[in-house]
Amino acid sequence: MPDLNITPNVAQGKVFAVANQKGGVGKTTTAINLSTALAAVGRRVLLFDLDPQGNASTGLGIDRTSIELGSYEILIDGAGLHDATLETEIPGLFLVSATADLSGAELELVNANDREYRLTKAFEDCGRKYDYVVIDCPPALGLLTLNALVAAQGVLVPLQCEYLALEGLSQLVRTVDRVRDTFNSNLKLQGIVLTMYDGRNKLSTLVAEDVRSYFGELVYNTKIPRNVRVSEAPSHGRPVLIYDHQCVGAQAYIQLASEVLKREEGEKYEFT
Repeated sequence: MPDLNITPNVAQGKVFAVANQKGGVGKTTTAINLSTALAAVGRRVLLFDLDPQGNASTGLGIDRTSIELGSYEILIDGAGLHDATLETEIPGLFLVSATADLSGAELELVNANDREYRLTKAFEDCGRKYDYVVIDCPPALGLLTLNALVAAQGVLVPLQCEYLALEGLSQLVRTVDRVRDTFNSNLKLQGIVLTMYDGRNKLSTLVAEDVRSYFGELVYNTKIPRNVRVSEAPSHGRPVLIYDHQCVGAQAYIQLASEVLKREEGEKYEFT
């Protein structure tokens, strides 16, 4: 894991929602490893697990059955963000876990007051404590994801390099536009991350070219390759940057973090 001592120049905390209504595109993997890489260069990062599957939590070695306060309690019961935040084994990386009850939150929020702003209220002071907040959204465009989009300033979209994924991307872009017009004028499409890329597969190359031709610089230069070590890491409860720092998947997420920092902070960081 990189060991750098870089002083953050982030004026205030930036909230990213990592979202895609299509499952199996590397969304949670991206949330975990981007958060880890940002923490590795001295940023204070909060990873907020808003997916009822809780894979961001288990991917960091957290036993969800032992959690008393998590994202559900924050959204439904008004629990404090500080009280629900856990330290992880990675210095500078903190987690709000998804408890099993989160699967019922969609229904409970339907008739709740200020249902779209529950997460926004929880984050009111977090900009003073964290440089970046990364929300791992569920693979659906329901009230949980809506809460994340209303609370965020930017949306990171992991996009699997296949044609069906392009249809889902169009739907997500329309959703972001509606949320910006109705709830959160500060929301923008922060960037698109090409995942599960296989340079030997012509389809991957064609999809990448199509996405870049339409979205231009919104598409990160870094492509996350298909990599066995990336797939293995969650079963060990560790980010791939900890599980195998030298594998191509880990190196790709390191480069992605460098791009994110360059866009956000106007400087380029080299990870060693």
